[in-house]
Amino acid sequence: MRVDGTVMTTRPEEMPAAARELEELGYDGLFTAETSHDPFLPITLAALETERIELATGIAVAFARNPMSTAVIGNDLQLYTNGRFVLGLGSQIKAHIEKRFSMPWSEPAKRMREFILAMRAIWACWSDREKLDFRGEFYRHTLMTPFFDPGPNPYGVPKVFLAAVGERMTEVAGEVADGILLHGFTTERYVREVTLPALERGWARAGKKRGDFELSGPMFVVTGTNEKEYEAARRGTKQQIAFYGSTPAYRAVLELHGWGDLQGDLNRLSKQGEWEQMGELVDDEILGTFAVTGEPEEIPTRMLERYGDVVDRISFYAPYKSDPERWARVVEGFKTARQ
Repeated sequence: MRVDGTVMTTRPEEMPAAARELEELGYDGLFTAETSHDPFLPITLAALETERIELATGIAVAFARNPMSTAVIGNDLQLYTNGRFVLGLGSQIKAHIEKRFSMPWSEPAKRMREFILAMRAIWACWSDREKLDFRGEFYRHTLMTPFFDPGPNPYGVPKVFLAAVGERMTEVAGEVADGILLHGFTTERYVREVTLPALERGWARAGKKRGDFELSGPMFVVTGTNEKEYEAARRGTKQQIAFYGSTPAYRAVLELHGWGDLQGDLNRLSKQGEWEQMGELVDDEILGTFAVTGEPEEIPTRMLERYGDVVDRISFYAPYKSDPERWARVVEGFKTARQ
């Protein structure tokens, strides 16, 4: 199992050092997110200060863009990183696409499938000198003149990972992507009983095998070096689980465990702004189902016991204040476990 880290700094002068630190600590990948800042710009800074670590977006919002613009930046970053870029995409939800980005929303799984296939057609035009003639229901790309053609990338095309929770989007990931970005709001049972069967249906349509694909997941972790830190970690993680649980799109995860009614309660409280009360509805059984808990040195073994045979790369979802030393001990534990 490979171990990835996320860099949250928004200050450009801090990004090179943060990326270099993750590489020196032994992380295998570095992820940037599209929240209040662009996810691609930090990758260029990280590329200048690292040599080995993979650099990925986790995620960039696909439907805020179009296949051509995304193909261009994916190709450029694959070149700037010397072949270490992973293009992690996600759909976001309807309200954000329509109201924040002012972009069209319809049939997200079907649209995402076409989006990725369109990008691949554009990359094939540049790398294999194929005529660009992509005609889909949502996207149409039929013009590529020499002035706008960057030519073959010496490092090939970047890997494409797709974030998915629901079965239809997960099938799309299995069919047209190189990997899936599991949502933090998932459980071992959901991955085994829902995610993997959906991926297998996608692999079958594309003629893929399990070895052609990577499962990557930010998993909730509750840990600390003393009781005060541990309690803060428990409280912060419960509140984050409650936040995600309030979203109707994620109800299926709770329903699988017989907690479907909790989604309605959380949703109601979220509309009232009762964020702390929401966290109180997440009991220890729910916390233990979503999160791996223990001392820093115990996390690698417990994570491997839960996900070692199904997930290829892991990152730590820790929605609470933490120190780098704590995670350095966890990463070291993974390195030891792999030896």
